[in-house]
Parts: sequence; C-alpha cells; structure tokens
Amino acid sequence: MTAPASRRLTRDSQHKVIAGVCAGLARRFGLSRTGLRVAFVVSCVLPGPQFIAYLVLWVVMPRDDRR
Repeated sequence: MTAPASRRLTRDSQHKVIAGVCAGLARRFGLSRTGLRVAFVVSCVLPGPQFIAYLVLWVVMPRDDRR
C-alpha cells in the first residue's frame, strides 16, 4: 500500500501558466488543470471579483518546493 499524495494547497510550479494557482487548485481537488483554467476564463465574463480572488490566492498560497 502506498502513501497518499500530498493534498496540501500550494501553487504548482511545474505545471503553471501564469502563477500556478489554477494548477495548484486542480491538483488539490483532483480536477483537470485545463478544465479549471477554462472555467476560470469563462467565469471572467460574469460579474464578480475573479481577478482579485486570483491575485489574493497568488499571494496567499505558498509555492510548492518542487522544481
């Protein structure tokens, strides 16, 4: 039996496009990176604080130590 992968919420430095926020969220919740990125871009059409939330997560989420 193998140990479960770390489910800690961190920015993904290996699969990042801008800051690794969407890739980190996708890894944490077991979602597709591409699907989450598409959902974020589509949500930007709707009114709301999407960009502010992304910037806050960029600052608050620690970067993973993998390189």
